[in-house]
Amino acid sequence: MIVANDSNPSWKKNHPSSQLGNAVEKADRSVKQAMSHPEEIAVEHAFNAIFRAENAFANAVELNEHMDTVQQNKKQLNDLSQQLKGVQKEVNKKE
Repeated sequence: MIVANDSNPSWKKNHPSSQLGNAVEKADRSVKQAMSHPEEIAVEHAFNAIFRAENAFANAVELNEHMDTVQQNKKQLNDLSQQLKGVQKEVNKKE
């Protein structure tokens, strides 16, 4: 039996619009985690995930990638940022 070698990532994984989509998904999970467990470390992780997603967004825009999808991801990032700001206010009140 021959097993495929996964050491070479597919082009899709390295494609800027795929990287953006993946980064937005990770940011979404991080923000949800911070919302369900409003603690300083969870908020910090979520801000970092959003920051990485924003960098992926800038890269996708620079390379003029599937702009309709890129703009949808940017809207989701903006929504996540707003949600996270609300969580941070809640965490700050606890301190």
